[in-house]
Amino acid sequence: MTRPPGSRTRRLALAAALALLAAGCATPPPPPPPPPGLTELIERPAERALFDGMRAYDDGQYRQAETALRQALAAGLRNGRDRASAHKLLAFITCTSDRLAECEAEFRAARAADPGFTLSRSEAGHPVWGPVYRKVLP
Repeated sequence: MTRPPGSRTRRLALAAALALLAAGCATPPPPPPPPPGLTELIERPAERALFDGMRAYDDGQYRQAETALRQALAAGLRNGRDRASAHKLLAFITCTSDRLAECEAEFRAARAADPGFTLSRSEAGHPVWGPVYRKVLP
């Protein structure tokens, strides 16, 4: 059977055009939303309380820090690392206040919130909470 001249070329052109048309109909998935910025996070009650607790701890205001950190946890910190940070500072506060059972519980809670939780070398070597940490989280 004899085909008219150029029919193969037309079929290839038609196939290419259909492929381009089909590709044009497929829309890529939307990009994921950007992570929240600091100003957005600080507006959340739990994250604001964590920030306040960290600041009070750094300023040596341990009673205020403990209150703010407990508020942050009660308000529902969303991020596991944030929860672990709150528990870590609470462990430091309770250890230095000679509340060792609470200190142990805070270290355990930090690990539960973030399975990768560890103290830095200098933190783990602290004479007050270092031994408690090593006992609880070897």
